[in-house]
Amino acid sequence: MDKNIKIVVVGAGMGGLATALALAKKGFTHIDLYETASNLGFVGAGIQLAPNMARILDNLGAWAAIEKEAVELKETSIRQGDEDKELAHVDLRYIRDTYGYPHMVGHRSSLAGALYESCKREKAITFHFSHSIEGIESWTPKPTMRIKPRNGEPFTVQADVLLSADGVKSKTRKALLKELNIEDQIVETNQAAYRIMLTRAEMEHDPELLNLIDNDLVIRWIGAKRHIIAYPVSNKTIYNISTCQPDKNFAEGPSATYTTKGSKSEMLKTFDDFCPMLQRMLDLVPDGEVCEWALRVHAPLPTWVRGSVGLVGDACHPTLPHLAQGAAQAIEDAAVLGEVLSLCPSSSPEDINKTLQVYEKLRKERAEALVEMAAANGRDLHLGAGAAKEERDKKFAALKEGKGTVPDKWADADVQKLIYGHDCAEVAKDSFAGLFAKL
Repeated sequence: MDKNIKIVVVGAGMGGLATALALAKKGFTHIDLYETASNLGFVGAGIQLAPNMARILDNLGAWAAIEKEAVELKETSIRQGDEDKELAHVDLRYIRDTYGYPHMVGHRSSLAGALYESCKREKAITFHFSHSIEGIESWTPKPTMRIKPRNGEPFTVQADVLLSADGVKSKTRKALLKELNIEDQIVETNQAAYRIMLTRAEMEHDPELLNLIDNDLVIRWIGAKRHIIAYPVSNKTIYNISTCQPDKNFAEGPSATYTTKGSKSEMLKTFDDFCPMLQRMLDLVPDGEVCEWALRVHAPLPTWVRGSVGLVGDACHPTLPHLAQGAAQAIEDAAVLGEVLSLCPSSSPEDINKTLQVYEKLRKERAEALVEMAAANGRDLHLGAGAAKEERDKKFAALKEGKGTVPDKWADADVQKLIYGHDCAEVAKDSFAGLFAKL
């Protein structure tokens, strides 16, 4: 393939930044990245940096900067929210030796910032902020899209390849499904999340809370239809707290909005049967700084590819956060795209389309399986009183005696092997020729 072809990437989230960087590292020289926002101001929240993600970031030269600020998780504890009673305790220190990288956690802005700075060092990548994609005029032989600047008239951009990482509200996906006469239907999960970051200064007056931020420990407190997961980030200067609870605000006023200003009293009421320590922790959130996110996904798509256009990340496989693999799977998409496009035998639209089909074959089944596993994990964690909860808690009890699997699949060794042990770039290299030949 001619490495001077024109590639357009839409969206400068984790998937878009990683895709542009992966292609630049493979020698492609003309990559334009269009982003709706005027800058890369990322929401202040923690993010889990699993080994399958770290491996790719290291290969792209972005990991060292992230690792400096990240915290290695050495243990995880799953506890009852009401009593703070430990149901399971799992040692995570084996992960570094087993998979070559530890399981770390960091600040979302650290991950995004490292990817962005790495992209800026690549002469091949040009950023176009305050530009949104409005529609697709052609899919092949050369993708043509309408771009709307925030202050200006729409214009047309043509490329050889279009890779759209424009998120769960993807306009590219909507256009692709329209071509297939399929309605683009966002799925309401009836779940929402509070995302909270407390500073060490806010917690240090309380010995119990200070102990939380000082340990290399991720804790998940579970209850009926709700949970809280928390861990230290930014060299233990910040305690990251993420919740999941039944959606009320968005369900009562459905719209395109994915975030809303939350009520502190409503947040406290949502978790009012959780233990006193958690009540104190949530009460530290400053009034007026409660923000709630709707958790929305999308039904599996029949295809991620049309012509010379491919979807990336949340545009094609948005997920619930219960396996901590949303960003990691978008970054896996990016790594595979870099590999397969570098192996594409020519720059013809036919070969580009076949190569994007190989990308889909390598990624779709795995990503969708993890999306379903994340949803199932949430259902298991949120069980209320009844036979199913009793059965789950028997598994927790057996685990304390060294028997069976971890009911929280994120902490289960077999699930970790499935996720962390998969080197998507190596699989793409090894599988490309055989998959391409069959198309």
